[in-house]
Amino acid sequence: MAPWLTVVGIGEDGFSGLGKQARRALLAATHIVGSPRQLALLPHCASAEQIHWPSPFSLEPVLALRGQPVCVLASGDPMFYGVGASLARQLPSSEMQVLPMPSSCALAAARLGWPLQDVQVVSVVARPLAALNAHLFSGLRLLVLSNDQHSPAAIAALLRERGFGPSRLQVFEHLGGPLERQLSGTAEDWPHADIAALNLVAIDCQASADAPRLPRVAGLPDSAFRHDGQLTKRDVRAITLARLAPQPGELLWDVGAGCGSIGIEWMRAHPCCRTLAIEADEGRQGFIEHNRDALGVPGLQLIRGKAPQALHDLERPDAIFIGGGVTGEGVLALCWERLRPGGRLVANAVTLQSEVALAQFRELHGGELTRIHIAHTQPLGSFDTWRQALPITLLDVVKPLDA
Repeated sequence: MAPWLTVVGIGEDGFSGLGKQARRALLAATHIVGSPRQLALLPHCASAEQIHWPSPFSLEPVLALRGQPVCVLASGDPMFYGVGASLARQLPSSEMQVLPMPSSCALAAARLGWPLQDVQVVSVVARPLAALNAHLFSGLRLLVLSNDQHSPAAIAALLRERGFGPSRLQVFEHLGGPLERQLSGTAEDWPHADIAALNLVAIDCQASADAPRLPRVAGLPDSAFRHDGQLTKRDVRAITLARLAPQPGELLWDVGAGCGSIGIEWMRAHPCCRTLAIEADEGRQGFIEHNRDALGVPGLQLIRGKAPQALHDLERPDAIFIGGGVTGEGVLALCWERLRPGGRLVANAVTLQSEVALAQFRELHGGELTRIHIAHTQPLGSFDTWRQALPITLLDVVKPLDA
């Protein structure tokens, strides 16, 4: 099928800034779909029927015109956090052509003199602002696609709260157009209130001296999590995550999630990693909701329920961690059944009964049992001595591809 859909990236300079191919496509189209702001940039000679995106947003107006000469307007580069990417998930590439313009991020990097490959881009367009928390590291440069005119002040407040008040912010309004404007300040003392709805925020991250250090590698400090003691401790958590071996795009079941520490660190390993955290206790559910936002993974999905009953209708996972409940009737068996072939199952045990359950499971399905002993120094009078934590038995097993 020949391309019937043309996705045109348009900048703030409007129709005059487009190339010949984009202009011809717009003038030949029978329907043009876009936002009111984008459609207002078209000249009177574009006689196509103009269609506004519906609210809530849907691709249905475009897909309903399949086969007709249709143009969709997008800001800048349609395939960079744009509607082109959404359409590409619905249509084969043979049915659409994309004509990009420089993205707002490319324009901002050019204004700032920042090499774009060294910059982290984050979108908070219709996304939780808490996602920024995963990217706050001193010396890192961020370009944040704003949701609206309130985003810069909200970002500054978040930076202050997380100990990044010295960070320098630069807000770009209407990049590439006649109304372009640049506003500057620090998060500590952000002075600007009147900001255009169409803006991008550049952040040169600088942490204050007392800001907590939260590395991207597994094993965050226990103090990074709000919990009631039901927490996989730091050293054991690092070992557990190494065995779970997160890969981009993979889904983890965190069964008996407690405060959510394993599932949260799984998602911090890569932006595409996903977690379903299964937890029955209402208080711990609150800890999970707090921790996922505070540590920058608001996309973690909380499943309120108890295993195995809560597991039946969930998407099949690539990996499963069982931190509590291995002695529950049917929990290990159902987790193994639902795990994808080639997936990893890791379970931790502290009690004798849970150790027996893991040993029996290993007899049936193989895997490796590891005993973890960790001791920490504690004072004894005027001296120090070792205090042994409860030993942990860890089961690590990979499901055969032909299972």
